[in-house]
Amino acid sequence: MNDLASRPRLLLRRLHQVMAGPGSAQERLDRLTTVIAQNMVAEVCSVYLVRAGEILELFATEGLKQEAVHHTRLRFGEGLVGLVAQRALPLNVQEASSHPRYAYRPETGEETYHSFLGVPIVRHNKVAGILVVQNVKPREYSAEEEEALLTVAMVLAELVGSGELVDPDEIADGLNQSGLPLTIKGQKMADGIALGVAVFHEGRVEVTRFVAEDLETEKARLLEAFETMREQVDRMIALPEIGTAGEHRDILETFKMFAYDRGWQRRIFDAIDSGLTAEASVERVQQQNRRRMIASPDPYLRERLSDLDDLANRLLRTLAGRQNGQELSEDSIIIARTMGPAELLDYDRSKLAGVVLEDGSATSHVVILARAMGIPLIGRCIDIGEHVRAGDRLILDGDSGQVLVRPGEDLCETYRDSILIKREQAAQFRAERNLPSVTRDGVRIHLHMNAGLQSDMAHLDALGADGVGLFRTEFQFMVSSTLPRLETQQELYKAVLDAAGGRPVVFRTLDIGGDKAVPFLQHEEEENPAMGWRAIRIALDRPVLLRYQLRALMGAAAGRSLSIMFPMIADVAEFKAARKIALKEMERFERLGLKGPVDLQIGTMLEVPALAWQLDSLLELVDFVSIGTNDLMQFFFASDRSNPRLIDRYDLLSPAVLSFIRMVVKACDRAGVPVTVCGEMGGRPLEAMALIGLGLRRLSISPMTIGPVRRMIRSLNVRQIENYILDMLQSPDHSLRVKFKDYARDHSVDL
Repeated sequence: MNDLASRPRLLLRRLHQVMAGPGSAQERLDRLTTVIAQNMVAEVCSVYLVRAGEILELFATEGLKQEAVHHTRLRFGEGLVGLVAQRALPLNVQEASSHPRYAYRPETGEETYHSFLGVPIVRHNKVAGILVVQNVKPREYSAEEEEALLTVAMVLAELVGSGELVDPDEIADGLNQSGLPLTIKGQKMADGIALGVAVFHEGRVEVTRFVAEDLETEKARLLEAFETMREQVDRMIALPEIGTAGEHRDILETFKMFAYDRGWQRRIFDAIDSGLTAEASVERVQQQNRRRMIASPDPYLRERLSDLDDLANRLLRTLAGRQNGQELSEDSIIIARTMGPAELLDYDRSKLAGVVLEDGSATSHVVILARAMGIPLIGRCIDIGEHVRAGDRLILDGDSGQVLVRPGEDLCETYRDSILIKREQAAQFRAERNLPSVTRDGVRIHLHMNAGLQSDMAHLDALGADGVGLFRTEFQFMVSSTLPRLETQQELYKAVLDAAGGRPVVFRTLDIGGDKAVPFLQHEEEENPAMGWRAIRIALDRPVLLRYQLRALMGAAAGRSLSIMFPMIADVAEFKAARKIALKEMERFERLGLKGPVDLQIGTMLEVPALAWQLDSLLELVDFVSIGTNDLMQFFFASDRSNPRLIDRYDLLSPAVLSFIRMVVKACDRAGVPVTVCGEMGGRPLEAMALIGLGLRRLSISPMTIGPVRRMIRSLNVRQIENYILDMLQSPDHSLRVKFKDYARDHSVDL
């Protein structure tokens, strides 16, 4: 048993001796393949390294034909070696030639070898090479052997990273060296425009020492690093800008929970026992976490990977005696593959202009924190790091979801003017926040705002909104590892109602599923997630979940009015079933003598076109209707709104769309049921003008669009626009946008 436990340490020492020994990098790599093959009892050990253009070149081998070295090349995704590189995950195959991705290379002589185990050589979170062992006899390598080879690959990354084998500049994209301006598309996640210089986020400290000399010394260093890292996290949560409540506060509390996780700490100490240094042990365990979480079907685990990366980075920086974050000497835009939420707080807020991520999603922790702090952020800028150099001038246009790299001074000046104009307009809109949203001919238009975070509620007073027409309740569920407790949900809803100060708030019940998966529900891949098992469909299949949320909402609204609406209703039967559950919960409050809402208003989202042909039955049951134009329009045109090829294919200002909305508005008016538009359509002044012309008197829109829409309303004559639009509904035109713009210009409507 003792001999078995000492084998990894002996292998690491042997590899370290070879790497520190005499000879060129190629000669040392050749010797390393021999040592690894002997230790793994393998007939073949080969090392492939990445060259420019994602080409994998055979650099060294023990067992294959030597003439194949520097001649055999595979692309990422080609063959088993290319598959390992493409997935950045190990591949363990008993019979290589039977695998569908097997690619035969006759010059290697590998046809006699059956079993195959390949692992990625990872450097700076990118695949730098592939380490492979093979045997003649078909066999499945054990989990211990796979782990051992992954540890060896970590050590090889040190030699690969030296630059002696492959010049790092060779792999750099040509655009990175060109210095020419370019535009990189991304996905807008936190609104705003920013100008600044590119600063690359220091994602990881490079581990240069792998083999431990004294295990007890390494453990003591690691324990001290853990204590320092936890003190840093505690100080961050105490920052005044974090406040005492809100989703971003919950996110940092979850981050703190990870920092204090004893299981994570124990696994790192166990890695030291295998002979690794403290730094290499942190790296080793994080690589294990990364593989497990990336491969997991659980979207919550995949999202939390950046949190664990953040904590691992903090440990590595502490062990290296380096501080967290970088000094910013001027307005800067941080570029990172991904970031944890606490890493954002490491930067000087006065000079942090914006953030660009290669990865990221609208529900990742760093995005929610950036939104709460008012920091513009764009995600999904694939490979931006390959095109940008540190110090490059950048423009982050969060409104259009793009980054302008090395823009000319004239373009910078244009954006500076745009930012200045936006600031001046924002100041003007704040000054106008108390002006009534009344048209020139005296028609009152109610302007409500959409919200999804507790921090959004600050806009209610700042912008003079009439209330919250849509509060999305799913964010709290998406950032929690488990179903939020009843008290936690109730606390959020009560805080939202308190912030509203008596103004109406409409809570949309959970719209989860599809692309908004939560960790406490089994997630299955769907071909069409937007039209799959989501929203009310989940709620009716899991009624306990809906009852639990309704109970929290009713408790939060004790002594006040409560308005709720159900999402994704496709037929009246669904609404009846959901309404029945809500009324039973109200009866429960009364039966138990609990203090609940004094009045309950129950409405529905109209997002599925089929519901519009059931309005006569529906309007007898609902207290209000909200037209959700975002989902409605993609179902209306059978057009995925996230598909860039279709973004401009269909127009919301087409006669068909306007006629449909007009039909819904007329039916609601006849039944005396209030109707609101609560999608992005209502937040654009031109589209809002058209909606008002169709008879809508209530809009619920993004907070930042309230000012421009209010100004448009105050310049509009409703009777004139109604007559104009109704005459246009039978037009055969693809879109009425140009004609509406002409109308606004001719009638002095302020757009």
